[in-house]
Amino acid sequence: MANASGTLGTRAAALGTTTVAMWVVHAIEMLVPGEFALAHGIIPRTWDGIRAIPIAPFLHADLGHLAANTIPFLILGALVLIGSVGEFLFVVAVSALVGGAGIWMFGAGNAHHIGASGVIFGLFGYLVARSLYDHRWSSLLIAIGVALGYGTAMLYSLVPDAGISWTAHFFGLCGGVMAARMRFRRR
Repeated sequence: MANASGTLGTRAAALGTTTVAMWVVHAIEMLVPGEFALAHGIIPRTWDGIRAIPIAPFLHADLGHLAANTIPFLILGALVLIGSVGEFLFVVAVSALVGGAGIWMFGAGNAHHIGASGVIFGLFGYLVARSLYDHRWSSLLIAIGVALGYGTAMLYSLVPDAGISWTAHFFGLCGGVMAARMRFRRR
């Protein structure tokens, strides 16, 4: 019998569909001549950059970039899906929009910002911050595990580095924390 938060199959389908979409978009990028991903990334402070905010997390520069984003997306996404499919979709959407808006406002100019790392940072931020708002032991244990497993990598990735959008990481993280606060504001 299915419950309000969805069956295991529904949760797996939500995570799988999102992940497969990134891989399908990359396959299309490989088949379309030219630099499709770079032509559609978020370009800070441009009108084209605003339009790219919802699609940028699905675009990746190369197979290595996509693979590096897939593994943490699957792990952190699965941990959020312990709650529900709606929770997962909400966190992904808020992280993508807040991260994208932050990139658009503060990102390096004349650069094309692409990839799911902002959403990954959002998932991380949500999982760590959620325990502050929902007051559940299970959330606290997940937060500790996520912080121990990914904390150092996340902190290192916030340091500006050539070719890496630290603004996506920072504002995606902010989006995840905001999503946690928004979801549990009445408790």
